[in-house]
Amino acid sequence: MPIHDWTKVKAGTYHNFHYLWLATIANRMNAGKLPKGLFAMAEQRIGGPEADVLTLSTRDRASSNSGTATMTPPRSSVVEQAESVHYARKTNRIAIHHDLGTVIAVIELVSPGNKDTKHALRSFTRKSAALIRNGVHLSVIDPFPPGRYDPHGIHRAIWEQVTESNFHQPTDKRLTAVGYEAGEVPTAYVEPFATGGPLPDLPLFLDEAFHVLVPLEETYQATWDGLPVELREVFGPTP
Repeated sequence: MPIHDWTKVKAGTYHNFHYLWLATIANRMNAGKLPKGLFAMAEQRIGGPEADVLTLSTRDRASSNSGTATMTPPRSSVVEQAESVHYARKTNRIAIHHDLGTVIAVIELVSPGNKDTKHALRSFTRKSAALIRNGVHLSVIDPFPPGRYDPHGIHRAIWEQVTESNFHQPTDKRLTAVGYEAGEVPTAYVEPFATGGPLPDLPLFLDEAFHVLVPLEETYQATWDGLPVELREVFGPTP
């Protein structure tokens, strides 16, 4: 279904949907999207600010033995690589662990509070860049257009904490879904999309070679269908 314009509602209304959508995504990932040995958990602390959804592994490496992981690179409108990080990593690497397994990937769903001040944006982008630099794959969904502090969009704000970026947010696609492969050469797969249009699938990397696609359209629709009529009516008739 077309994604709604969440700038038109109060923060509390969006926060309710934010919470429910993340739960739907985590449940869908655990219902067959992730290979055996991997599982998703919501709102966990990993040695810093809380992450929205973590993908954890109870084994050493992810593989494509089951689930829907694939080695085929994602189809994205923009692909950016950070070759300089490959050399920087040779000096130091930090492993992030969880008491139920090793954190291998994180999904973040952007809220207005993540970028409504310079401090908030800096905190969010530094945390995101730290995950990528430390070998934790990251996927980000931003259902809000660029604002005062991220005029070129959330991807560029994150990527400039990792390496140089020439990314420009398309004027007709102001929302962003991006999957970061935190390999030897970190790579960003960016898919801009637009309010009123369909949501793209979001690549979530499990290893340098494998990724799964997070079904944003399917999970958004399921979350929307579960909202009370009173909240859905705030947006008026569904397009």
